[in-house]
Amino acid sequence: MATRAQWVQGARPRTLPAALAPVVVGTGAAAAVGAASWRALLALVVSLALQVGVNYANDYSDGVKGTDTVRVGPLRLVGSGAATPGSVKKAAFAAFAVAAVAGGVLAAMSSWWLLVVGACAIAAAWLYTGGPRPYGYAGLGEVFVFVFFGVVAVCGTTFVQAGRVTAVAWVASVPVGLLACAILVANNLRDIPTDGAAGKRTLAVRIGDAGTRRLYAGMLVVPFVVAVVLALAAAPWALLALVAAPLTVPPLRLVAGGATGRDLIGVLRDTGRLQLAYAVALGIGLALS
Repeated sequence: MATRAQWVQGARPRTLPAALAPVVVGTGAAAAVGAASWRALLALVVSLALQVGVNYANDYSDGVKGTDTVRVGPLRLVGSGAATPGSVKKAAFAAFAVAAVAGGVLAAMSSWWLLVVGACAIAAAWLYTGGPRPYGYAGLGEVFVFVFFGVVAVCGTTFVQAGRVTAVAWVASVPVGLLACAILVANNLRDIPTDGAAGKRTLAVRIGDAGTRRLYAGMLVVPFVVAVVLALAAAPWALLALVAAPLTVPPLRLVAGGATGRDLIGVLRDTGRLQLAYAVALGIGLALS
């Protein structure tokens, strides 16, 4: 049986900033119109539970497909044999259940159409690597991450607090989504050799090593351009996001320097830190504006 520490590892805590960041930025956008509230906490529960759920779901699906038999990244419970596929699948659905309950409460307090959005988010989380035709194996993972951990999460967080989605929230969702995608791209860059051998045609496998490194760099640079645009157009204090710019240096140096395998594990951690720092600074900037 897997230990508690292994279950924590299996939840992949280094990816959790991707769940926290959109709630922080969405709440900042709500605060900009005087509507921030405790509902942000429920939105955070939904986002974190979905992230943990998708991590366990990927662990299960990749494990039973044999994709994780040879792996250089963080521990996978099924692939390593630390936990049975059934137990990991149950953990994934338990996390999805938590997200569904919290989301249901938010829907009851704001709008019932959020139930449809939540159902789509859970389906997307499972079908990333699960089901007969997982879209993550077809190179579409970044698209869904951008939509659900960027646009939907930021705008949804703003909506449940403000009752509407502001233009600032729409624009602010773009950098959040790009940085969430950067975490996935960093992960898939490391796994190009093993994913390719296992038939997992991620975007990184499709565009190759050099293209993936350029894509990663762009995903780290564009968010700061968007922050400047936001500052000039509507929210002057959005420039606070620039304080996170120095955090791009360590991961960009490794990626641009051609790091591979285990040397890229730190890039995943550093990208998560960057996203969280960027989101906190931007969220505060939006609130002050």
